[in-house]
Amino acid sequence: MKRFLSILTSVLLLVTMVSAPAAAKNRKLKALIVSGQNNHNWPVSHKALQLILDNSGLFESDIVLTAKAGGDMSNFAPAFDEYDVVVLDYNGDSWPEKTNEAFLKYVQSGGGVVVYHAADNAFAGWEEFNKIIALGGWEGRTEKSGPYYYLVDGKPVLDNTPGPGGSHGSQREYPMHCRNAKHPIVKGLPDNWIHGRDEMYDRMRGPANIKDLLYSGFAIKSEGGSGREEPLVFTVDYGKARIFHIMLGHAGPSLEDNPAMQCAGFQTLMLRGAEWCATGKVKQALPKDFPTDKSTSFRMDYTPKK
Repeated sequence: MKRFLSILTSVLLLVTMVSAPAAAKNRKLKALIVSGQNNHNWPVSHKALQLILDNSGLFESDIVLTAKAGGDMSNFAPAFDEYDVVVLDYNGDSWPEKTNEAFLKYVQSGGGVVVYHAADNAFAGWEEFNKIIALGGWEGRTEKSGPYYYLVDGKPVLDNTPGPGGSHGSQREYPMHCRNAKHPIVKGLPDNWIHGRDEMYDRMRGPANIKDLLYSGFAIKSEGGSGREEPLVFTVDYGKARIFHIMLGHAGPSLEDNPAMQCAGFQTLMLRGAEWCATGKVKQALPKDFPTDKSTSFRMDYTPKK
């Protein structure tokens, strides 16, 4: 009997040793979506972000919501360090100081952060946050926040001209222009493609510590834009952290009427950026439904077409 138990124990130990690496290999990445206040339609955007992440099969996501504007924020204390990537969909009241400290500890320890759309409007007076996003807009940002960043003949310009930070023209479909085809997030994606109807942020300013500019777009003056080639998708140079900033994705009135976030190009960048933030690598192949330089492409149920 003792010999049988000994053999059984050895077999179980071997099975555990073999299956554990497989389980770890197949583990979904954990994402935390932070939302609850925004000058944009966050009740739609945070749900769309969760659908995009979870429907990919790569992530399992949780959502944490703050109190309503002007409400009690004292209990808002997400466990950032339990996640592979934090997706910011927030622009509103200040967080408690302990939460700020916990977030900075997570980021400065090498955490992954996705800065999504109007999250770069947040916390204009928080110096360290502005370094995390590199460029921001609105909420009183001026030349004191840092220079404008745009491109002339494909080269970055840092412009200290006085003026407010943040604006955009009319919502429209527009072409995206690749600026670094070798970066893992965009490697294998088309150099030029048409993004679904969206805002195009321009005149953004801040510390401008962009590490890898990935895509830009031209803000047409006749549509209310700056008349310049503007940065739209990039990584941020901030210590050990992996930070992906995507200015695309203005939320529509409903999940069903949400072209900027239903755009297959936006979703692909969001998923690739989140994976890179979490792991430093991107294993996703070019999806068959990715937009072209002649036409847009949409995922009405937020599920990637493989």
